Amino acid sequence: MGKITETVKVLLIINVIFFLGTKFLFPQALDLFALWFPANPNFEYWQPLTHMFMHDQSSIFHILFNMYALYAFGGPVEQMLGKNKFIFFYFSAGLGAALIHTLVGYYHYQVGYTALIDAGISPTDISQILEKAFTSIQQTGQYSYPDIGEADKIRGMIEAFSTSAVGASGAIYGVLVAFGMLFPNAELFLIFLPIPIKAKFFIPVLILIDLFSGVTGFSLFGQNIANFAHIGGALFGFIMMWYWKKNSFNDKRWY
Repeated sequence: MGKITETVKVLLIINVIFFLGTKFLFPQALDLFALWFPANPNFEYWQPLTHMFMHDQSSIFHILFNMYALYAFGGPVEQMLGKNKFIFFYFSAGLGAALIHTLVGYYHYQVGYTALIDAGISPTDISQILEKAFTSIQQTGQYSYPDIGEADKIRGMIEAFSTSAVGASGAIYGVLVAFGMLFPNAELFLIFLPIPIKAKFFIPVLILIDLFSGVTGFSLFGQNIANFAHIGGALFGFIMMWYWKKNSFNDKRWY
């Protein structure tokens, strides 16, 4: 880790301000700036951007891990890309993460919605089911749904509708991919595995773990993790880095 770069420093400060401001001054900001499913009444058009600066208020570890990763990997990437290119890259990866997360949520929503329609439940009744489930989750953290033999599909629909996403993880996964492509042989040390692992091996394995968790629902790192947001950030980060590296010696360069 080298000297902290200008953009990374500003991002760290903004994230900490949002975290402390939400925790101690404006707790309602969490619902206002988190990313909600578009059909949810809490959704606002600015949330694909603002959710990148919000973090889980129940534990300091969410923001701590994200900010450490931004500090450790963002600086070298910014030094290689330059300030303007890094800013574009960071926010594009974060928006890509929001897009993939929302599309996956939309898939689960449609699958559950179709299951309820096929079971003879009207659109009006479905809306009431979602509203009741959302209210119950907000108040108690639990919800109920019709027993029609399609529990997994309905559960997926309700959770997509009723659960928000917060955190800089999507953008940071893009930064991780960029770091791996720029410094493939850099050796990384893990707290739980104190042996050096090259970035070109560690980062793909990390993404595969997220993919496994997202598909199976079995998470190795705890619950309530937006695995497909991580994958979205990594995917958009890879596409941008691949394009820039491919065109780094022609008239498409950034100055």
